[in-house]
Amino acid sequence: MTDLDEKQEAGVAFITSIMGEAFGAAFRDAATSDRFGSAITRMAASSAFHDAWLHQGLARKVKSVAIISALIATRQPLELKNHVKIGIANGLTTAELEGLLIQLTPYVGFPCIASATTAVIEAMREAGVSPDGIQTAEERGLL
Repeated sequence: MTDLDEKQEAGVAFITSIMGEAFGAAFRDAATSDRFGSAITRMAASSAFHDAWLHQGLARKVKSVAIISALIATRQPLELKNHVKIGIANGLTTAELEGLLIQLTPYVGFPCIASATTAVIEAMREAGVSPDGIQTAEERGLL
């Protein structure tokens, strides 16, 4: 079992406040364990969730737009789902998420956006904010 330093504790507290107690507890468990990947989780707590997210340079909603855009562009659908949920917690609306996908399409391409759209829809469903009847391209038989 590894103790967390002050920055890591603040990072865990931040992600817990955004993603909820269950996610925070799982994150803390991953960070304090000595299992494979625990050092990476501690790095995320310290640098991503403390140094970057708690930095005062940008509003949280703007940070979410930046991170979601980067994850879409780098085709990281699993992490994208987490950050869409964080973005929703930071005030992003479904219309803004769709607008972000539209804005990025000419820059990252349709295949990239098709994958990202699936992740965004799944994350919205998990967050309980999905518009009624919304389907992924796969569900509509388009992919």
